[in-house]
Amino acid sequence: MSFECNIAVIGAGAAGYFAAACAAERGLQTLLLEKNRKPAVKILMSGGTRCNLTQATDRRGIVEAFGRQGRFLHSALAALGPDELVALFEAEGVPTKVEPTGKVFPVSDRAVDVAAALGRMLERSGAELRLESAVTAIEHDGTGFVICTDGEDIRAAQVVLTTGGQSYPGCGTTGDGYVWAKQFGHKIVPPRPALVPLLSDDRWVQELSGVTVPDVEVRMVEGDQAQKKPAGVCRGSFLFTHFGLSGPAVMDVSRAVTARPDTGNWQAVCDFLPPIGEEKLLAQLSEGKKKVVGSVLSEWLPRRLVESLLAEAGLPVDQRLAELSKTRRAKLVQVLKRMPIAIRGSQGFKKAEVTAGGVDLSEVDSRNMQSKLCPNLYFAGEILDLDGPIGGYNFQAAFSTGWLAGEKVGGESNELL
Repeated sequence: MSFECNIAVIGAGAAGYFAAACAAERGLQTLLLEKNRKPAVKILMSGGTRCNLTQATDRRGIVEAFGRQGRFLHSALAALGPDELVALFEAEGVPTKVEPTGKVFPVSDRAVDVAAALGRMLERSGAELRLESAVTAIEHDGTGFVICTDGEDIRAAQVVLTTGGQSYPGCGTTGDGYVWAKQFGHKIVPPRPALVPLLSDDRWVQELSGVTVPDVEVRMVEGDQAQKKPAGVCRGSFLFTHFGLSGPAVMDVSRAVTARPDTGNWQAVCDFLPPIGEEKLLAQLSEGKKKVVGSVLSEWLPRRLVESLLAEAGLPVDQRLAELSKTRRAKLVQVLKRMPIAIRGSQGFKKAEVTAGGVDLSEVDSRNMQSKLCPNLYFAGEILDLDGPIGGYNFQAAFSTGWLAGEKVGGESNELL
């Protein structure tokens, strides 16, 4: 004897919680299935366990951040925009704050508070959450879906796939949903890591492990760094690691590397002083000629980084500005403003915050998140070919697409089978 329901939502993450709660509040018997022992695992570990809910911008700001993919989000954001999302969580007892980068976090800095709020919303809606219920297969018998789990078979009139992508596979996001989407005829844009730390074998980089620079512009270029247009540009916080580079500025441009991982000729060209133009920097280095180079640069950048950059430029730390030749002064500007770091790849899905690629957007109706190929099958969240920059944009997309799916699911086929 199989269990029967109106709506089965597969995957208890940001999109899954909202889809299930929204559908259940509309009176639909809704079942949320999660293969892990705990729900919302990725939420709990996101943002350094603080959970960056969204970005302090309007709907247009979210759309623009996603580039060409952003148009797909118009209906979802109309249903639930950034302001509405913040208000919803605050109504659930999770006050929020906006950091200087525009990132919106819980005041408590606790992702567990976000997960608890989602749990309360789901319970109040009347949806049922089943943990440790791994789906092994989904079939369509002409009248509805049969979902095979390791416990029992479930019959549902409609299915919402919110299984996520492949980033942080330790969270359970192992690409299961792609298999089922392909089974129902959907094209999968090849998944690849996005928002992921990058690897570098440059010794001086690895020796700076732990050094953070709050404001760096990173230009990702292939081959000759003088090429006209970089594959990616981002300005933000920057972190040296024992394996290479991390931090928001690096992770935002990482999709360029993962899109073409076999070129073997990537460079991250770093401007360590983006607020100061090259001409102004040259002028400043020409002033105060009695000052020592290392001391002047240490007013702007961490001392360890200054020492490494000067070593790369072949300049002694204790040399006075007055002793710098025109050529050496130009070399100093180059390492400060255009320092190339060789990149050999990324840390892959295991450390990626987001998956680029997924279910082709052209085969999903953005007005309701329903498949254009298989009626009564819906998608929401990271399983879709949607990936935005760091800063809460991806969670906003997951919450909004989940909300819209929950509002629209259960149309003509909402009776028990």
